[in-house]
Amino acid sequence: MLTQGENELLTRVGPGSLMGDFLREYWLPAVRAAKLEPDGAPERVRLMGENFVAFRSTDGRVGFFDEGCPHRCTSLALARNEDNALTCIFHGWKIDVSGKVVEVPSEPPERRAEFAAKVRVRHYPVREAGGVIWVYLGRQPQPPRFYNWEWHGLTPEHARPRRAVMHCNWFQGLEAVLDSAHVGFLHRAYQVKAGGELRFAGANPAPVFELEPKPYGFREAALRDLGDGTVYARIREVVLPLFAFIPSYPGGRLLMICSIPIDDEWNAQWYLFHHPDEPMTEEPRDLYLSSGDPDNFCSDMGSLANLWHQDRARMKEGHWSGIKSFTYEDFVCEEAMGPIVDRSREYLGSSDSIIIRVRRQILAAAREFRAHGKLAFGHDDPSVDYSQVRGLAIRYPKGTDWRHISAFAVPRELVELTAPDIRTFLTMG
Repeated sequence: MLTQGENELLTRVGPGSLMGDFLREYWLPAVRAAKLEPDGAPERVRLMGENFVAFRSTDGRVGFFDEGCPHRCTSLALARNEDNALTCIFHGWKIDVSGKVVEVPSEPPERRAEFAAKVRVRHYPVREAGGVIWVYLGRQPQPPRFYNWEWHGLTPEHARPRRAVMHCNWFQGLEAVLDSAHVGFLHRAYQVKAGGELRFAGANPAPVFELEPKPYGFREAALRDLGDGTVYARIREVVLPLFAFIPSYPGGRLLMICSIPIDDEWNAQWYLFHHPDEPMTEEPRDLYLSSGDPDNFCSDMGSLANLWHQDRARMKEGHWSGIKSFTYEDFVCEEAMGPIVDRSREYLGSSDSIIIRVRRQILAAAREFRAHGKLAFGHDDPSVDYSQVRGLAIRYPKGTDWRHISAFAVPRELVELTAPDIRTFLTMG
């Protein structure tokens, strides 16, 4: 467990907080690129307890500013977007896409140029990649090296970002993604073969965890002996402090999840789907998405007020959780802890070893950053190639070392060993 003080340090993300200042030094996904149209409506974005606007200018560039106009602080989400600039509807102040104030018509003509040159607008570096607008909110004069994720060079048909808005702290979202032990219980309804036999994680709900350190975080395997001479391994890649690559079956679509703070009590959980070899012609909704809204795909999940639409009749019929989708099962458990869970009340066991490790690593890294300005996890290490990071779910004969299995070149015999259960799994739910 953590002390209450440590829990506060992990969960508070506003300006000036330990974790807030630390996370601002990383590139963060802010808004789906498709939301921004040239000369279209600015998009209001809340991140890290602050409010911003993002917009696409006439020539296609993206601007990212503080939401408040520098004049009287009215929202620039209401501004006119034209001529590669935002023009505030209140007094007509015009700010170009680079953040320069170019017109202040409310001032006397003879002093407009001089006055405008003195006005400072807080604007932020952005990158557009993989269908997402990424932003750097940190304080360094130059932003850090941008991630070269595998999907950044893919066309929109191959890369689909989706976002869910959760009423809970960002760290609850991260921990749920890191927790492989719950898979055999919470998601049991998706692991039952004909006749009621449990498969995959359900066949052995107590995995053994092994870990391989990496400059950016670690590669972790949750290993389950299936009792038939084979092992089911969920091999996750974790790029700290934010990103987890979910174990995916060979040849299937791939998924990276990150939990990005909106403020202390809300987070945006991003599901970044991609398939390097095949276009994703259909919306990835079979196990993951439900509402169909790409900007908040859990908008119909419910809340504490209605117990997230849990179906007790369905539970009596055999469904484990009574929650209507695979992903919502995770989200409901995260929200059901409360907006900010009190980790000083926990009783942790061996199945929580990865979560314990990550808490310690992130707290230590944030404290080191505050004390010395040093970022951890290979942040600016040019040798780190993020395009070679990929999760893997695989079944293999006992005695095989999972560390020697590359997610980019899975031996055919292991693909064939895993394939029958993959086909069954992907038709469930």
